[in-house]
Amino acid sequence: MPLSARTNQSVDTVTDTSINKEDNATLFDASGASDVVGLGTAERARLLRKLDWHLLPLVSLLYLLCFLDRSNVGKYNPLHRVTGSCRFSGNAKVAGMSADLHLVGFRYNIAAAVFFVLYSLGEVPSNIILKLFRPSRWIPTIMVAWGLVMTLMCLVKTYEGLIVARVFLGLTEAGLFPGVNYYLSRWYPRSDRGLRVAIFVSAATLAGAFGGLLAYCIEEMEGIGGLHGWQWIFCLEGLATMIIAFGSFFFMHDYPETASFLTETERRDLTTLLKNDTQNLATHYDFQFVLQALKDYKTYIQIVIFMGLLLTVYAIALFTPTIINELGFSAANAELLSVPPFLVGCVCTLLVGISSDIHKMRGPYVIAGASISLVGYIILYTQTSAGASYVGTIFAAAGVYPTIAITITWAGSNAGGDTKRGIVIAMVNGMANLGGICSSFIYCDPPRFHIGHGTIMGWLSLSILLSTFAMWNYNRLNKLKEEQCRKDGITEDCKDDFQNIGDQSPLFRYTL
Repeated sequence: MPLSARTNQSVDTVTDTSINKEDNATLFDASGASDVVGLGTAERARLLRKLDWHLLPLVSLLYLLCFLDRSNVGKYNPLHRVTGSCRFSGNAKVAGMSADLHLVGFRYNIAAAVFFVLYSLGEVPSNIILKLFRPSRWIPTIMVAWGLVMTLMCLVKTYEGLIVARVFLGLTEAGLFPGVNYYLSRWYPRSDRGLRVAIFVSAATLAGAFGGLLAYCIEEMEGIGGLHGWQWIFCLEGLATMIIAFGSFFFMHDYPETASFLTETERRDLTTLLKNDTQNLATHYDFQFVLQALKDYKTYIQIVIFMGLLLTVYAIALFTPTIINELGFSAANAELLSVPPFLVGCVCTLLVGISSDIHKMRGPYVIAGASISLVGYIILYTQTSAGASYVGTIFAAAGVYPTIAITITWAGSNAGGDTKRGIVIAMVNGMANLGGICSSFIYCDPPRFHIGHGTIMGWLSLSILLSTFAMWNYNRLNKLKEEQCRKDGITEDCKDDFQNIGDQSPLFRYTL
């Protein structure tokens, strides 16, 4: 893992004198005595692949269930209800939730929006708890909680009950996304984190595709056990989540230091590799690190960037079937036609994750992805033909989905210190998710949805502009740090002197 002072490749750069060379890393044992271990490119790749096989399948499955649970209300409630006439798209069995719970006016929008209130507020406390306790206990626990809430949602009989259930679903799901991102940051060096987070996040696009297929098939369960189709989907998804959660108690690993699937040598090599990657910054919990995250203006820039992107993602997840239906397709075909945009988004997420790790850059991929999605929304805004609008939907999904993984990786990579990184990830995702409230109300003018598309276009433009500024600012700060190191003679030998100041350390380099 090359660590040069060049700012144009600064994912894991520190100084020209770094000891952490990809071809021959200098490692140290737990006692502090020097123990040189050859960790060449092949050995490093083998070690990371071993982590991938033991970590990524489980956390990706967890996020697939999480995103499927939170967005399924959009799969079974066409947006037509905002008109107040409670019109149905296609088979009334699938749309039965609207009639059963009297979702007229803006009731559906409110039900979608209330999820994000406690979801946003719960993320920072959850990551603090995750820091203080074992991931293999905390993450499965919150899964059991949200699985129970989802299962009990099948018993909802009134609009008010749906609101209460959605609020608690948001609270119980709050810890998963920031928690797993922080969890992965404890296993992977910064330069290798983009692809791994992309694999994890791609589960959301699969959830979008799978949810569409599920909505198409669910009408076959209408009336079984006296339940409507929408009640069955809540019940089955909740039960599936709890089953996976109970298994996670036994199959989820905590940290490299205690990983049973690693040999003693692999644990030592990985632990030292991660310490070198973070310049031996503090790993213990202290409230000063929380304050560092809260006071850092760069965190709030990343929040606004991510808010524009997340707002777009939630709009796509909640309303794509309805938008396609308004293009003239039946409800059943709209559910099926909503699958390809999500599949394309999944593939693009993985490809961008690979490329961003290779080039050791994040910002350009955020700008490019948001720009592609912006083109898609311009097409949706301006075109009236079904074919052109469907192409616009694919562009919108293909562009924005890859930016989610890259942006959250970008924010975490630029937060120095273990605790600050966890807080920053939670802050960026938590506060940005307030955009989900906006996305629940902007699609209110069918069939062209100019208000919704126009709002998304504005937010994507803002994300592009702020990403450009963030890259310029990080490059500026890196040059100042390099100048300080040259002027004051600061080298790798001084890194312990800056252990508690996080990314303010002159040896820390920001990712562009």
